[in-house]
Amino acid sequence: MTFHLQPVRVGLIGAGRMGSFHAENLAYRVPGATLAAVADPQPGAAEKLASKLGVAKAYSDLHALLRDPEIDAIAIAAPARTHAEWVIAAANAGKHVFCEKPMAVTLEEADRAIAAAISAGVVLQVGFNRRFDAGFAAAIAAVKAGENGITQLSRSVTRDPALHDPSRIPQWTIYLETLIHDFDTLLHFNHGAKPVEVYAIADALVRPDFKDKGLLDTSVVTIRFDNGAIAIAEANFQAVYGYDVRGEVFGSKGMLQAGHITSSNCVRYSASGISMETSRMDSDLLREAYVAEMIEFARCIRTGETPRATGEDARNALEIALACIESVTLNLPVKVGAR
Repeated sequence: MTFHLQPVRVGLIGAGRMGSFHAENLAYRVPGATLAAVADPQPGAAEKLASKLGVAKAYSDLHALLRDPEIDAIAIAAPARTHAEWVIAAANAGKHVFCEKPMAVTLEEADRAIAAAISAGVVLQVGFNRRFDAGFAAAIAAVKAGENGITQLSRSVTRDPALHDPSRIPQWTIYLETLIHDFDTLLHFNHGAKPVEVYAIADALVRPDFKDKGLLDTSVVTIRFDNGAIAIAEANFQAVYGYDVRGEVFGSKGMLQAGHITSSNCVRYSASGISMETSRMDSDLLREAYVAEMIEFARCIRTGETPRATGEDARNALEIALACIESVTLNLPVKVGAR
């Protein structure tokens, strides 16, 4: 692996909402890195974002970005079902890779992506941003250090603020793109244990009119681990009160809680009652975590460290997600790793 003394030159794939957010962070908020290029196949999209951020290079040909010798690393914020393809292509081009979750949607894809990064000797980091949130990071560190004792019960919640256009949501998104965060969190809330069985139930409760088109917008998942611990993951695509992300781990020595919904710690007391402002976007609630994950990505490239959210972590969470899909399809508990 080549260590970098100069700022890491990052090329971004994907100029949509999340790609634009990552682009601004790389352009302005990530010491040790610089946004050197933007690529998006949509005509004009890369040029528009690059111009806004003062970036000299814009590509509509994504492979041209990968061939650019002045690019050290690629940040992938393309549509989720294409992620593995671009991870593999970027690694084969000798570029370090940051990939938004999910890294892949099949285990075969995940294995190929991991193998490509190992073969090329490049950093592969996946965007499990909760690991970089101060509260979640502290809880995971306490579990790993044994401060909470042996994990017995844990829970992770994701409730998105609004379901705008259900027609654009691919089937099984609730597991592959939403609860994938919760699965990663719960694996780290039970350090060293392996999931052995999953039971998932789901329905379209926010938009029941789209259920026959494959939409599932609400789910509860029970995970049993090989040390006997039980975990619950819960998701819903529309919490009218804001973006709600929380976690809890109960162990033999106590309990840890992480996550919040408020946009500030100001609580208003008035004649109408008690109120507080809530975050309505992931990029608001977890803004510092998004920056921190990119800072770690740049540091790992520069120093040779291993990032805390690896390709193997992405595969482990994906294995649970795929078991959930099978469980919902069969309406039965499913063994993890049995496929």
